[in-house]
Amino acid sequence: PQAVPFGPLTSIADVRSFLEFRCNLESEMAALAAVNHERAGLAAIRSARKALERAVAEGQAGIEHDIAFHTAIAQASGNRFYTMTMNALAEQTRYSIGLIRQLTAPRPRGRTLEIHAEHSAIEKAIAARDAESAAAALKAHLGAGILRLCGRDQAVRQPRGFP
Repeated sequence: PQAVPFGPLTSIADVRSFLEFRCNLESEMAALAAVNHERAGLAAIRSARKALERAVAEGQAGIEHDIAFHTAIAQASGNRFYTMTMNALAEQTRYSIGLIRQLTAPRPRGRTLEIHAEHSAIEKAIAARDAESAAAALKAHLGAGILRLCGRDQAVRQPRGFP
């Protein structure tokens, strides 16, 4: 059997479903990264986070840097299937980040700091080898993306274990 491509995202509801999917996928990925990371993996996560912060501070979109941060977590998990999946989802991730930013532009400084804090919390939990906190931090980050996309009045559909 041949692999079926994920295909493009076609609506806000599609993007929301994609982010919910990522919440579950990436929270487990972050938990594994917390348990399995080696020094180089943690350094790659930290480097990607700092590169993202620099890019945004310089007025760049930073979308590729954001993808690199999440991919570094996948690589630190020690499970190649997470990395392969993140690579397979890169186009949808790129589109969803871009759409959220377009619909909520211009980005207020407070929101930028919020997103940096979310990424930092993920990194710190992974560095502390705290799998539960790493999973929760990543779910909170992507859940916040859903709220940024859908607005505060929209309830986030919470799968089992969603914080």
